[in-house]
Amino acid sequence: MLLSILIPVYNERTVVERSLLQVLAAPLPENMERELIVVDDCSTDGTSDILRRLAAREPRIRLFRHDVNRGKGAAVRTAIEHARGDFAIVQDADLEYDPNEYPKLLKPMLEGYADAVFGSRYLAGEQTRVLPFWHSLINQCLTLLSNIFSNIKLTDMETCYKVFRTDLLKSIPIRSNRFGFEPEITMKCAKRKLRIYEVPISYHGRTYEEGKKIGWKDGLKALGVILYFWLVDDLYVEPYGRAFLNNLSGTPQYLSWITRLVRPHLGDTVLEIGAGIGNLAARLMARRRHYVAAENDALYLHALNNRFLRTPNVQVTKLDPANPADFAQFDQEFDTVLCMNVLEYQEAPERMVSCAVQVLKPGGNLVILAPQGQTLFCHLDRTLRHKRRFSRHEIQKMLEAQGLTIESMQDLAKVGALAWLIFGRLLGQKRISKLWLKLFDKTVWLWRRVDWLIPWRGLTLVVVASKKRLPA
Repeated sequence: MLLSILIPVYNERTVVERSLLQVLAAPLPENMERELIVVDDCSTDGTSDILRRLAAREPRIRLFRHDVNRGKGAAVRTAIEHARGDFAIVQDADLEYDPNEYPKLLKPMLEGYADAVFGSRYLAGEQTRVLPFWHSLINQCLTLLSNIFSNIKLTDMETCYKVFRTDLLKSIPIRSNRFGFEPEITMKCAKRKLRIYEVPISYHGRTYEEGKKIGWKDGLKALGVILYFWLVDDLYVEPYGRAFLNNLSGTPQYLSWITRLVRPHLGDTVLEIGAGIGNLAARLMARRRHYVAAENDALYLHALNNRFLRTPNVQVTKLDPANPADFAQFDQEFDTVLCMNVLEYQEAPERMVSCAVQVLKPGGNLVILAPQGQTLFCHLDRTLRHKRRFSRHEIQKMLEAQGLTIESMQDLAKVGALAWLIFGRLLGQKRISKLWLKLFDKTVWLWRRVDWLIPWRGLTLVVVASKKRLPA
């Protein structure tokens, strides 16, 4: 295994060499190697020369430099881009944190319990320097506010020592350029529902006379970051296929609308193809004897496993809807198969429907939710990587070709079709505005009641089709 140690550096010529030598000599768990990703954030005090000398003689140091000073968050972002390890840890270059505690920080990761580990200065560490009261109080207040808005319970949100699975860290966009990195990554880990652990660490904090850089103004900015990323669901690096649909996690009323339409058609055993991060599964799996959340994307599979780790009636499995062989893993037939926002991504949707029918019990229901109206196809669809939108006739023909009987077809979100037309086709926008999504969600109670009155087709089509029963 490889540990990537991400080290942002700015004007630390008095301590940087000792710091890097400590990191190079620090103990690691057995069979683990290290790489140091050092990002010089345009130091001007001679630090750059020291770093170049160290990198020239030590192959484990990979050195990168910013042409202008951009801040800690920007330096960490650059380091993440170049990380090659299985795990990644952020290490400041100022000797406030002890690299000898790497094994303690990595233990929950190696034992399979955690996706991220935060080193807490406020748990019972081996040793902690006593520092000014007001600085500690501000840290604790920011942690409290972060906990309130992220709905997790940390003791030290602002800690430098944060360890991640590198594949997950690379999938999280980092927007903050300066010290807002800490609250931003915390909020996004919470929203992504990563398994976060805390371990006690030692802390040898510096005073401002000794070179400490963060101040009270950074505390105010951190508060702004907490509030911003509480409102904005910026959770995945773009473009990332269907990950853009995770904006829907911020539209609970719309998801409840879909759930109302789908729930009456569910049987006791359900297969959901393309379950994403489990937004619908979490609402539909209650009272089902066996609910299979199937997904092909590795990050989504990880999210599903985390979300349903202690839900005995939910099984998470890997399934490529475009590969018929993947459906052979099921040793049972299902009362219901759900294909929610899946068909539009398939090169051959009829083949996926055929596979779904094969694992459906006679008399069982296939429930499809798909975008409607090829005339609406626009930049928004291309951003989402849709290959097509469907008409009622196309869906009906495809299902009847598989021997299914159409039980119902229902338009959904007719006002959404108008918004899609205006923003996507007329204005040429490529992104769904998170603000408009939230406004739409807050008014779903109205649109749900008047949808039937609107004279045009809906943005989405909900289709229920049944498989013929075998003759007695």
